[in-house]
Parts: sequence; C-alpha cells; structure tokens
Amino acid sequence: MKAEAATRPKIDRAALLQLAYDLPAAWNAPTTDARTKQRLAHLVIQEVVIDLDDASNEAVVIVHWIGGRHTELRVPRVKTGRYPVDRGPSPVAVMRKLGGQWPDRELAVTMNRMRCKSADGQSWTTVRVQELRERLAIPAFDPSLAREPTISVDETAARLKICVGSVHRLIRQGVLPATQLMPSAPWMVPVAALDTEAVRIGVQDIVARRPRNFAVLQGDKTLRLPGI
Repeated sequence: MKAEAATRPKIDRAALLQLAYDLPAAWNAPTTDARTKQRLAHLVIQEVVIDLDDASNEAVVIVHWIGGRHTELRVPRVKTGRYPVDRGPSPVAVMRKLGGQWPDRELAVTMNRMRCKSADGQSWTTVRVQELRERLAIPAFDPSLAREPTISVDETAARLKICVGSVHRLIRQGVLPATQLMPSAPWMVPVAALDTEAVRIGVQDIVARRPRNFAVLQGDKTLRLPGI
C-alpha cells in the first residue's frame, strides 16, 4: 500500500481548491475530453427537470446545481405542421382522410401527434383506431395493393446522408416531391425521386454549405453546460 501511494502524483491542495472555483478553466481546457466533462457534470449537477409551457410552446429546462442554485433554460418547440392545442382535427375527419393509408398502429401514432382527441380525451391505441375505422366502414391497410414505393423523411435523410431538417427544406423548395395528406401526417417521399438530378444538385448544395470542420462537429458528443 505504501509503495502504491508513493507512486501517485502529489496533490496540490491549493491548486485543486482554486480549480473548484474556476470551472470554465477546467471545462474549456484543451486536455479536457468528453469523458472528463461528463464526470464534471455529475459532480456539479444534482438533477435536470424538463417541463412544457404550452402557452409559449417552449420546453422549460431547470438545471439544479449542487449547492442549491439553479438555472432555467427555455427551448422553443417545433411548430411546423402541428395543429394548435384548441384546434385539432376531429377523429372522424382524420380517419376518412388517412384510414387505410397505414397500418392501424402507425395511424394511432399519427393521430396522437396531431392532437386529435377521442371523445373521452384518451390517447389513441391500435385497438381504438381499429374500432373507429370499422365503425366508419373504412377498409384496413392492405400491403398487397400496388402503390408507388415511398419512404419516410427519416429514411430519406439516412439515404441522402443529410439531416431531417435539410430534407424538409428540399420539400419546401419543391426540389424533393413528397406528399402529406394532412398537417402532421407523415410525409411520403417517392423512392424514385431520390435519384433525380434536381435532388442530387440540392443535396450537393447542402453539403457545400457545411462548415469545413463538419466531420469533427458530427463526432463531437461533448456535453455543453450553459454559461461555460
């Protein structure tokens, strides 16, 4: 034990205490890697509480620091393609428009995303969707029917090797043809459209606008603390 203790570097107590009062210096030091920053975060953060402010459409993030202080951050929530809280579409209207376009499970997810409330205010499940669809005499999704092959926005982003936001930008610009039967319904992107010249040029423009250190930024999983 004594031999092991002798091999350890001497601890400069004064320097260590000074470092405790200068967290930005330790956080921003060139030798501080992501793992060290995670350990520092665990030392100084007691908990993080996230709440939703529907009035301002923001996510409210409260960081409780060790010692009793706290920091409040407000992050805007995405508004594009979503219905206002008080003006969601009726379940019948959604079912008549989207029923049979996707399996009942996917349709339940979509109806919940659209804030489409059931009569009793409950969330939609596969069983609830099936019951409403059958009550309206709407056929179930038939995967054997001939349809133009389409993929989701997420899969489109993965295939084109760009982010989801860039895919939405191409759709808004009319470069990438896509169909959305109702606001908040999933976008359906034709697979054949990915190989068109217009899309290739659009993707090239997106890649050209990336910062030179894009690859480094993509691999940087560093936790960033507010104010540091």
